[in-house]
Amino acid sequence: MPKAAASQGRWQWQQLRWLGLTAVIIVVDQWSKHAVAGSLALYERIAVLPFFNITLAFNDGAAFSFLAGAGGWQRWFFAGIACFASLLIAGWLLTKKESRWVQIGLALVLGGALGNLWDRLVLGHVVDFLDFYWGAAHFPAFNIADSAITVGVACMLLDMFLTKEASDD
Repeated sequence: MPKAAASQGRWQWQQLRWLGLTAVIIVVDQWSKHAVAGSLALYERIAVLPFFNITLAFNDGAAFSFLAGAGGWQRWFFAGIACFASLLIAGWLLTKKESRWVQIGLALVLGGALGNLWDRLVLGHVVDFLDFYWGAAHFPAFNIADSAITVGVACMLLDMFLTKEASDD
């Protein structure tokens, strides 16, 4: 096998491994949501730390409950955005040669998007349960999928700053 073909084949397998990370995120996200939803009543809280509760909440909107009370159309709107974004991210992940940080970031964002998409399509809302607070001020509840998206974007930003620093030298 020519060297270029072997290198191309190896790259394809390396790209596919990132879909494994995506799958892990989806499984952990769905398992955690199922465990919490099966154990708690809506808005029931389990105190874990002086600044953290496990609290079952449903989000019909997007981040920070954006458009949560919009009457139902937002479910399909956000599901459509998630489908479109997931196809773009999967295509980017599988066809473009990117740095390790970008690949990890894309895999995490894809896993988070698909985890929340599943909730929207099957349940009609996203299950949230991670509740951080300080005193009486609560940060909006979120889930593993949301965390994966946030960490994924942070990985890509880190790569951008590291790449810019290297090019400035």
